[in-house]
Amino acid sequence: MYTQILQRAPEHDVQPSLERVREVCALMGDPQRSFPVVHLTGTNGKTSTARMVERLLRERGLRTGRFTSPHLNSVRERIALDGEPIAPQDFVAVWEEVAPYVELVDERSQAVGGSRLSFFEVFTVMAFAAFADAPVDVAVVEVGMGGRWDATNVADGVVEIITPVSRDHERWLGQELTDIAEEKVGIITDRSTVVVGEQPEEVAELITSAAAQRRARLVSAGQDVVVADRELAVGGQLLTMRTTAATYTDVFLPLHGVHQANNALLALAAVEAFFGGGALPGDVVEQGFAAVDSPGRLEVVRRSPTVLVDGAHNPAGAEALVAAVEEAFGFSHLVGVVGVMADKNAEAILSALEPLLAEVVVTRPSSDRAMDAEELGEIAVDVFGEDRVHVAVRLDEAIERAAALTEADPEDPMASTGVLVAGSVILAAEARQLVGRGGAAL
Repeated sequence: MYTQILQRAPEHDVQPSLERVREVCALMGDPQRSFPVVHLTGTNGKTSTARMVERLLRERGLRTGRFTSPHLNSVRERIALDGEPIAPQDFVAVWEEVAPYVELVDERSQAVGGSRLSFFEVFTVMAFAAFADAPVDVAVVEVGMGGRWDATNVADGVVEIITPVSRDHERWLGQELTDIAEEKVGIITDRSTVVVGEQPEEVAELITSAAAQRRARLVSAGQDVVVADRELAVGGQLLTMRTTAATYTDVFLPLHGVHQANNALLALAAVEAFFGGGALPGDVVEQGFAAVDSPGRLEVVRRSPTVLVDGAHNPAGAEALVAAVEEAFGFSHLVGVVGVMADKNAEAILSALEPLLAEVVVTRPSSDRAMDAEELGEIAVDVFGEDRVHVAVRLDEAIERAAALTEADPEDPMASTGVLVAGSVILAAEARQLVGRGGAAL
């Protein structure tokens, strides 16, 4: 069944139309309108923020649905109920429920020269159906790409979150930040609340204008809500966050990096807005954030040597990753394992990582879209210099090579060494499976 869905147009093959998804949903009675939606877009941080929002909502006693992408190990991760991937039998049942409607709309579309629903469009419909069947009290929905033409945009958010906007997916979203932001503000609905991460000036102005046109309430990080204080803690960080409703002190977040603190702030403000704008109970905030996890985001997957895995796949993500590693880990010799997709700015990603890494082993994720390891190696040599670059086509060989390169220096036996796997979400997922963190694929 999953193989059949995979034969559809891939999720990165953007089709600028919502008509197919709208038509399927209409035939099914518009399941996406049977629950309120918190809708997320932005360039980086969407999945982590979505997981935080969902965890806070569950801590308030609500039944939740969560739709995120891509998945790390099991495709069922994309559709989560009460924080857990949809069960295999429920996955089958929801596909059998939506399949006749999908097939009908496929036939109608192809009859007039159009295309079938894409992989992502099918999964979006399945998520809405699963959430309506549960039923959930609220759905937290992350766009696949952009916003305006994203399949998830057939649902109207009561709260929208726009995480920091930077360059990514330029082939589909445009080269300029304002072009990219124009696509992302397409999720804003009338009289909603829009919670916005800190943005470049031109993006902030565009979002402000779009919110005003929709008569939406704007809550901006750095102005209306702030991370007032942040301290390192064992296994994460302690935050003080100030919103329009309250100041929350000594909130433990078991994730590293200032970017995750900023994600937490957006999540907190969004959940306040969802409940009408008032302060949340302190125990809800404390317990909700303490229980957050975000697999594949600066995750320690092995010790001796320490192996970190992160899904950073664009320059802004790589810069945030470097800052978080430098802050939270005291490595004196860190070796990178890097693989990227062919449509990414590999030179910029490698340049962001270069100050952090003593050496780099370039490899290739197992995707048709991945950049060839030898090609990436040539780019890496320009950034790192020939002596610091190694090439291993297979990921297992790359990690083994990187681990060997971290062996203790006899002149400095107390050196802190490690391996960092980054550059692609697919690479992060494969690395987790190699070290036993992934579990069964379906």
